[in-house]
Amino acid sequence: MKAIHKILVPTDFSEGARLAMREALDLAQTLGAEVTLLHAYQLPNYVLPDGSAIMVTAEAHAELVQSADLRLREQLEDALAWQVMVTTATRQGPAAEMIVDAAEQGNYDLVVMGTHGRTGFKRLLLGSVAEKVVRTCARPVLTIRQPRGEEATHHPPVL
Repeated sequence: MKAIHKILVPTDFSEGARLAMREALDLAQTLGAEVTLLHAYQLPNYVLPDGSAIMVTAEAHAELVQSADLRLREQLEDALAWQVMVTTATRQGPAAEMIVDAAEQGNYDLVVMGTHGRTGFKRLLLGSVAEKVVRTCARPVLTIRQPRGEEATHHPPVL
């Protein structure tokens, strides 16, 4: 297996994404790898019954980006306990496409991401970003499933 030096960790700020981040940081610490936390977002557009559309204003877009940056900084602060090199990035566009593109362009050795573990109708209705990434990414992808009804038990190492 190829050595792992760069790990991409997509986040939607959910508990499942936090669990995946912790697993990636633990792995990065063990391997001496660096981690990039990536948040991909798509601007909401609303199509009305008459065919017209409501677009996001520049102010709303700026607010969305600012909120994402703030939440990434919070996750970055949490990640510092692992004493691993961590950077953050954001991308605008469909999440799965942006994750795969970032993995390829950044020449990452591994993508570690959370999955909500939806099944049946919910999965069919909502789709799965993780599933799309696994199917389309040329890089290895490790998915971390969020335990149902359980709290996260993985904590940063005590130094």
